Amino acid sequence: MKIGIVADSHCSITPEEAKRLGVILLNMPFCIDGRDYHENVDISREAFLKMLSLGVTLSTSQPSPETVMSVWNRALEEYDQILYMPISSGLSSSCANAAVLAGEEPYRDRVFVVDNGRVSTPMHCTILDALRMIELGWDATRIRAKLEEYRDREIIYLAVDTLEYLKRGGRISSFTAMAGTLLQIKPILKLDTGLLVPHRNAHGMQRARLMMIEMIKNDLQTRFREHYEKGAYHLMTATSADPEGNQNWIRQVQEAFPGVPILSDYLSLGVCCHSGPGALGIGVSCKPV
Repeated sequence: MKIGIVADSHCSITPEEAKRLGVILLNMPFCIDGRDYHENVDISREAFLKMLSLGVTLSTSQPSPETVMSVWNRALEEYDQILYMPISSGLSSSCANAAVLAGEEPYRDRVFVVDNGRVSTPMHCTILDALRMIELGWDATRIRAKLEEYRDREIIYLAVDTLEYLKRGGRISSFTAMAGTLLQIKPILKLDTGLLVPHRNAHGMQRARLMMIEMIKNDLQTRFREHYEKGAYHLMTATSADPEGNQNWIRQVQEAFPGVPILSDYLSLGVCCHSGPGALGIGVSCKPV
């Protein structure tokens, strides 16, 4: 069977990269000051981050069932089966809703919803892994099972430049945000098995950078040692920084891991809502073997 991949735009893959890979993107909706926007369609990253910094009322949303089905129908005109990769069920209910739709006709046994706890660049890695398995001739059921088996074999650390957006999202109190700002505390968040949670604190962004690099080195030597020794892993960076800040971070990671290929993305807009501008991330995703 001919198998295709549909992913929502939380995967951080650009429209140009999606076209090159043959991946169909479902562009995620946002509401800003009462007006609806869609990622990669009618709002640029620069405009989004500027609005975010100005303190606009912004909320993330999920696509309507009609929108999801429309994209699936288009994909099924070209493919016999599709793997649908939405944002982690730990971060949004859109995954569970898609699974319900996929269990109904005409999508049963044609649409396979993958929930392996990924968002942004880890989801990008999942798509690359799935494409490799399709090339190997695996069927959709086997691919989904393998990807979900690897649900806990990834980690990403994300240092945010300001506590303001965590406060807006209700993840920390106003007092904690004020105290952290005065003390120049940069929280490091951890995305692990589909949940984005506070992990550690650093005094200043430069210290946070070094801490994240050391944590990834430790993870490779311990938790992911088997895949590290085989070279069966993706090393990745993801940021909501400006182009200069993004490139500086990539260079620092390259210096810390000489000769290791790095998959670099900008954070999806949905993640930027919680991280704010200037966030820097680094992570590892093990390749299914």
